[in-house]
Amino acid sequence: MAPRLAFRGVRRLCLLSSVLCLLALAPAASADTYTSVRGDNAPGPSRYDRSYVLKVGPSSAQRVLVLVPGTYGGAGDFRLVARDIVRRVPGLQVWAWDRRTQGLEDTSVFERGNPDDAFAYYLNFREVRGRTFRPVNGAEDTPYAREWGLETSLEDLRRVVLQAGKRGRKVILGGHSLGGSTVMAYASWDFRGRPGYRDIDGMVLIDGALDSTRPRLSAEGAREQKRAIDEGDPFADLLGLNLPWAAGVFAETGALFARKAPNAPAALHDYPLLPAAFKPPVRATNEAGFGYAFDVDTSPPALGLLHVRAGQLAPTGDPRPWQDGDNTPVQRLARTFGTEPANGVEWYFPRRLPLDLQAASALKPTPAARVLGVRVRHARQVNVPLFAFGTDFSDGRVVAAARRFARTSRVPHATFAQSLRFTHLDPLTSSPANNHFLRTVVPFLRDIR
Repeated sequence: MAPRLAFRGVRRLCLLSSVLCLLALAPAASADTYTSVRGDNAPGPSRYDRSYVLKVGPSSAQRVLVLVPGTYGGAGDFRLVARDIVRRVPGLQVWAWDRRTQGLEDTSVFERGNPDDAFAYYLNFREVRGRTFRPVNGAEDTPYAREWGLETSLEDLRRVVLQAGKRGRKVILGGHSLGGSTVMAYASWDFRGRPGYRDIDGMVLIDGALDSTRPRLSAEGAREQKRAIDEGDPFADLLGLNLPWAAGVFAETGALFARKAPNAPAALHDYPLLPAAFKPPVRATNEAGFGYAFDVDTSPPALGLLHVRAGQLAPTGDPRPWQDGDNTPVQRLARTFGTEPANGVEWYFPRRLPLDLQAASALKPTPAARVLGVRVRHARQVNVPLFAFGTDFSDGRVVAAARRFARTSRVPHATFAQSLRFTHLDPLTSSPANNHFLRTVVPFLRDIR
């Protein structure tokens, strides 16, 4: 018996050695990378003439899905759903894009991942490791950002698209919310005589699209709105605190506390500048405070752009914990907003960009488009496949707009999907098992070869 047992032991060692060799020869799982791409020569210092890309999936892929964030959105919005997609679509890499405004953000302390340091540095303006936070004052520090509109954004994006398409790779251009509108504008744009759709092989619209039935912006209206931007802050102020950067900093600080100390009492609950509407009515944990601020049932209605269906406060407990439910587990939301590099909320969102997209919504030259330099001239010639997904936030408008676009252009085939169980961010943050967007977009992406 002893020799036979010894032989079995040797055979097992050989099998184990073979497995280890195969594992050593197998390609390692590709890690996410975050890189900069040279951009357009736009107004302002040349150091800002670049945008940024979070790359998820294999670099050997022959197809690239480039994703554009929405209003106040960042590349980090796509981190988790990008990983879900590349697991299900062989030969695909996802490039999540950050606009050039990312270069204005001081994320140095967030990158260390310590929520107490982040709270001290960004919200209490204390010195951390020899540095003190100095937010950008748009009107004084970056007045040139008033010109960072659709043309600047598309010229920067085009350099990313062209880089993605090197070596014959297929490029699908997608976007969420305002990013979906940007995708349609790109496809229809005139790049010095070359239509944008010729750079891409497909379009993915995630709860965002240009709507040609939207009330038309007049030339005088365009001038008035541009004048207001030229005389004011270049950046939008989501929370109404006259602190454009605050929404991004609050979101990332809260997300870090939710990730690193989920069961501790909510650190931001007593912070005076955080609006009361974001604070639970009872003492809650960091995780519960974060979930309460973003869940559609408790977050302020005006912040629909950032809503998810994440669950609810537990009925008991001190501090009160969070109960996951519905679509988005609160920890997935915390990872979306609390991970560097590539965060999920754009601190300095340029006011000029949505104005230009409003002029582009007609999908043809108009007096307002001429005033603003919006060159959407090729909508009827767009001839690439289209996918559109809508949520309860858009309430059918995105899918209807995408259908009209497909009918009036040369789109060869289109896929339309919708879930009224989803709020605006759910397609990006929902668990894979419950993600109707993921289930419907994967077959579309697999078909583009």
